[in-house]
Formats: sequence, C-alpha cells, structure tokens
Amino acid sequence: MQVVRQCSACASRAAGGFVRNQTDMSLLRSSKRACVRDLSSESASLSSTKSGVENAAHMAFASLSVPRGLCVVQPVENLSHESLIRRAISVVTDGSSTFLSQSTLALVDALTVYSEAVHTRSALQRRYLASFGKLTPAEEDSFQQAINGLRAEASDRLDECKRFESSWINAVNLCKMAAEAACTSGAEQASITVRTNIQVAQLQVEEAQKLSADADKKLAETKVEEIQRMAEYASSLDDSEEHEVHEAYLRED
Repeated sequence: MQVVRQCSACASRAAGGFVRNQTDMSLLRSSKRACVRDLSSESASLSSTKSGVENAAHMAFASLSVPRGLCVVQPVENLSHESLIRRAISVVTDGSSTFLSQSTLALVDALTVYSEAVHTRSALQRRYLASFGKLTPAEEDSFQQAINGLRAEASDRLDECKRFESSWINAVNLCKMAAEAACTSGAEQASITVRTNIQVAQLQVEEAQKLSADADKKLAETKVEEIQRMAEYASSLDDSEEHEVHEAYLRED
C-alpha cells in the first residue's frame, strides 16, 4: 500500500506540471524505477503469503483427514454369542461376589456388637445380684436404669442382626445361582471362585454367630441366677416377717 501511495504521488507531480527542468525529469525517472522495484517486491511477497496460507490449509485438511481414514479401516471384532454370554456371566459373578462380601461384613460386625452388648449387660446384672439387698434405693435405681439401657441396646442390635442376616442369605443364594450359571456357560474358573467365596463367607458368619450364641448363653445363666437370688431374698423376707410376728405373739402372752 505504501508503494501505491508513492506511485500516486509521482503521477500527481507529473500531471500537475511540477516537472520544470531536466533535473526534475531525472528525479521523476528515478522515482518511477523505484516504484516499479517496490511493486515487484510487494507482488512477490503477496504471492509467497498466499502460497503459505494454501499450504497450511492443505496440511490442516490432511491432519483432519488421516484419523478419519484410520477409523474407517479399523477392524471390528466379531464376537460370538457364547463369548458375549461369558462376558455377561463375568459381570454377574463379580457383582454377586461384591454383594456377598459387603453383606457378610455387615452381618459379622452386627453380631460382634450384639455380643459385646449382651456381655456388658450380663456383667452388670451379676454385679447387681452380688450387691442385692445391700443397696440404697438410689443405688438400686441407678443399677436398674443402666440394665434397662443395655437391654434396649441389645434389642436394637439384635434387630440389626436379623436385617443384615436377611441380606446375607439373599447374597448367598444369588452367588449360588451365579456359580451355576457360570458353570453351565463354560466359565469354570468363575464358578469355582464364587463357590469359594461362599464357603469363606459362611465360615466367617458361623464364627460370629457362635460368639453371639455364647453371649446369649451367659445372659440366660445370669437370668436364672437372678430368679434364684430373688426367690432366696423373698424367702428371707418371709422368714423375717414370721419371726417378727412370733415375737409379737409371745410378748402378748
């Protein structure tokens, strides 16, 4: 653009009659040659820029076209029905095993907490029975409140055990069906893995159930001891009352 403006200035100078002598004519010719050189240079620069833009466009198009071509030629795996079924069975066995693992953990934890609550209640009741008849009314009320609180807690934990046990039984049955389906579909290793998981879960639950059964047994023994202690205390009160009545009768005589 600058070259064009220079050429326009030269033409205006010639048209306006500014060429008055030989010197001006020489200056005009020199300016013309310079304008021609600048125009040639400007034209070459524009051609180079246009060529660069076209090359860049071609390269961009080529870069976008290559991945698309590769996607077209990628081979698609041809899966049979048997392989698809085995893949689905793998998903089922993994999901059922996870369900079994989580429900087993929940049930074992619930049984452990229940056993601890029952043992704590049994120990407190034994302390109460050992001090029975020697406590003040305030101390006896404190013992009774604590025992009732532990009884309620143990009852809540037992309800939780029953709820988790129901989920655990469903998980075991689901794993059994998944293992059978894996066996019939040819996934022998998956079937063996699921059956092993069932055996491990059953052993863990049996151990926890044994601990809770021992706690229930201790509590039952404590209740029997409590009944015996109450009967002995009531018998002693009756003997004391009869003795007092007999002494009063003798005094009247």
